[in-house]
Amino acid sequence: MARLWTGRGDDGTTGLLFGGRVPKDDPAPTAYGAVDEAQAAIGLARAEARDANDAQLDEVLTAVERDLWVLMAELATALDNRHKLEDGSTRVTEAMVGRLEQWTTEAGARFDPPKEFVLPGQNRQAALIDVARTVVRRAERDAIAAGNTGPAIGYLNRLSSLLWALARVAEAGDTLKSKPPQQKGGT
Repeated sequence: MARLWTGRGDDGTTGLLFGGRVPKDDPAPTAYGAVDEAQAAIGLARAEARDANDAQLDEVLTAVERDLWVLMAELATALDNRHKLEDGSTRVTEAMVGRLEQWTTEAGARFDPPKEFVLPGQNRQAALIDVARTVVRRAERDAIAAGNTGPAIGYLNRLSSLLWALARVAEAGDTLKSKPPQQKGGT
């Protein structure tokens, strides 16, 4: 049976795509690690969509998960090796960002915009998508901290918008039936 570990990271470093090693807490592994978490959170939302027989949501989230592999490859490459990346395979493109914009527009046409702040948790599917959205937002901040710009950041930014819209669609137009109880004066 093949070994499933190398042991090279036991010194606290990790290898980058196209060479080089950095500490595991370097901004680059922090950024692609956050994207990895986002992908896993999206996978959980996708599993829920499959259980609900929502083929369209499953298809969109599957495509997003595949795109995140591209994004992780880009983030796992030292800035001075980025010229070795290939558009759409190991580097995010504007077309990938545009596809998210299209899906967000399509999703946005399926619900009336909320007039108040959204309280996540209207149903399980929406809550799972909202959790994924918050992880994507953190991944975006981490990617910026690691010195990334351009389509990679645009992709994460648009992805959080898409996930917000998909969560609202998943709520199927549900609204809060009552407001939280008012706090009574004094404690």
